[in-house]
Formats: sequence, structure tokens, C-alpha cells
Amino acid sequence: MGSPQDHAYRLLNEYANGFMVSQVLFAACELGVFDVLAEAREALDSAAVVACLGTSSRGTQLLLDTCASLKLLKVEVRGGKAFYQNTELSSAYLARGSPTSQCNMLLYLARTTYRCWGHLAEAVREGKNQYLQAFGVPSEELFSAIYRSEGERLRFMRGLQEVWSVAGRRVLAAFDLSQFPAICDLGGGPGALAKECVSLYPGCKVTVFDLPEVVRTAKEFCSVLEEGRIGFCEGDFFQDPLPEADLYILARVLHDWTDEKCSQLLQRIQRTCRPGGGVLVVESLLAEDGQGPVATQLFSLNMLLQTEGQERTPAQYRTLLSSAGFHGFQVNKTGAIYDAILARN
Repeated sequence: MGSPQDHAYRLLNEYANGFMVSQVLFAACELGVFDVLAEAREALDSAAVVACLGTSSRGTQLLLDTCASLKLLKVEVRGGKAFYQNTELSSAYLARGSPTSQCNMLLYLARTTYRCWGHLAEAVREGKNQYLQAFGVPSEELFSAIYRSEGERLRFMRGLQEVWSVAGRRVLAAFDLSQFPAICDLGGGPGALAKECVSLYPGCKVTVFDLPEVVRTAKEFCSVLEEGRIGFCEGDFFQDPLPEADLYILARVLHDWTDEKCSQLLQRIQRTCRPGGGVLVVESLLAEDGQGPVATQLFSLNMLLQTEGQERTPAQYRTLLSSAGFHGFQVNKTGAIYDAILARN
């Protein structure tokens, strides 16, 4: 049994090397390791994977063995040779052909978010996002930075589709939304959450309201069937008239902005919302004392690095909503990555 000092040093190394684990995951997704294994009818040795990917023998062998140690792959040794297969995790979330694949969001993290995190110390010193340092984009041009190319915008939007394919139904089922026939998903991007909403609540219609370039990309590339129940509306929710609705959904929106801008947006919603309607806030909630969960604290640091905002406690959201004129505040901590808050007009 090791000493407390041994345990502390192992923990230190685990944390210090965490970025290496992320890069193994990102590289394996980018190269298509999990796709090759998903398409194979049987376990493959490293030579077969090399032949499919066109990668180096030594690098591929090292990557496969590390993925196996990380439980991203299963390995079986036969006749002195290792054969690899996807695990349940990689089959579900890392193979592009899976309906719950998270590959686009992982590649967005690898190519955008990861670069910002290299400037965390500067962000803490300055108290602002790091797009200028990471990409040469001024911090005030937030969405020009996040959507710095059409390809990156599409990757992010497809990443959101992937996130809501896994997490969407749980947050939408946190409260009974069947009482709200007309719903507006503000900043709803690709319409993925809207698609989950009309599936769960057949009596509702959803309008996705987002920036013109986002709506154009969603219609062209994101395969959301409108079928009369999902529509898109172009605009800036800080400036342009909002569609009238019974319920407004703000999913992963308020955490992007300062308290001042959140209040401004919520007041605009309150003035447009039909009597008896409400707002559904979907975010990762901090504990009331701010001490966890760790994942939410990391998300909050990411908001510092990539946006103007932060993750918040339920009490902080209550203050924002009540000051905008909403009442009947309800919280549902779903036990998943995202939680839900419902407030009434």
C-alpha cells in the first residue's frame, strides 16, 4: 500500500497528463479509428487498421494500445498478435455512424476549445475570453470568433445536434411542456432540440430563432424536417422582434453572456411572452455554494475562455428571472450534464 505522498504524486501526474488523454481521444476520432473498427465484421490487428487509415505502423500501434488502456477499445491477444474492437462506449459515441455519435463536438473541442485553453492563465489575469490570442479575433466579436468559418460553424452546429441527441429528451421531460402549444427555441441553432421537442410533445409547434447565417446553415445542412411543426426565424435576439410564443427555450444560451445581457434578453422575452407562458432555461447548474460539480466548474472556466459569461447557481438564475418579471421558479436537477429551470410569466 502506497503512502499518502505516493497517492498525492500519482494524482498530480493524473491531472498534469489529462491533456494527453484528451488528445488521444481527439486524434483517434479525427483519424477514423472507431469508424474503421465499427465497419469491420471482426476484430482487426494494427496492420489492418494501418491499411484502412493510411497511417504509420508505429504510431497506429501506440495509439491503439493507449485507446485500449483507456477502455476506448477492447483488445484480445491471439497467437502473440493483438486484435482490436470498439467498446460499448466507442460504438455508441465515437463511431460516426452511430445515432448518438459525438464526433463533431469532440472535433470542435479539439480544434477550437482546446486552443483557447492554452491561454487560461491570461484569461484569469485579464478576465476576458481568449479568441484574440488563440485565433487573432477581437474578444468583442464573440460570434465571429465562435463561427470563424463556415466549416467551423457547421461543425459546431452538428456538434449541438449530437449533444441534444443524447441530452435533449431528458431536459425537455424535466417538466410537462405539453401545456405550451407554441414554443420558441432562442439560439436554437440546428433545430436539434426543437426536433426532440415535437417528438416528445406532439401537440406543440416550435420556432427556432437564430442569426441569419446560422439559420441558412441549418436549413442547408442539418436535416431538420419542418413538416409544419418546426419553423425557422432569422434575427438577433438582443435587437430584433422575437416571435410570440407560450414558452421560450434558452438552452446553453444564458451561460454565454454577462448578467447585464442576460437581464436584457429575459426582459425582452417577458414582454413578448403570452400571458401564462414561461421560459425554460437549460444549463449545467453549479451547487449553491459554487463548490462543484467539477464538470460545471470546468464549463464555467470555458465560458471565461470562449464567451462573456459563466455557469451559475440556481439562486443566481432565480435572481435574473425574477428581476425580469418571471415567477413560479422551479428547478429540476436531472442528474445528467444539463439541468432545467422553468419560470412563468
